[in-house]
Amino acid sequence: MAVPKKRTGHSAQGSRRSNWKATKPETTKCPNCGETVLAHTVCTACGTYKGKPVRLKDRVEEVAEVKKPAKKTTAKKSTKKAEAVAEETKVVEEKAEEVKEEASEEKAE
Repeated sequence: MAVPKKRTGHSAQGSRRSNWKATKPETTKCPNCGETVLAHTVCTACGTYKGKPVRLKDRVEEVAEVKKPAKKTTAKKSTKKAEAVAEETKVVEEKAEEVKEEASEEKAE
């Protein structure tokens, strides 16, 4: 196993690390909306690339169709969780409405 014969000094260590630094990502302005965008990427503000509109939603749906799970059990679990979350949000919304009604009644009195 290789072992260093002598300890590296601070100066030598610092000069070796002097070129090890991060670079800033290249940014450009979107020709459509003028938003600052990373180079060679779709504009997140208006959804264009090189001045042409890109259909992001269609592409996401295509990818989602390809990545559908093969097992039926995983789909059932996810729907049960989604239903539970939907029920919880309904309960929270109902409570919020009740609180608003009580606050409006107190103001009316």
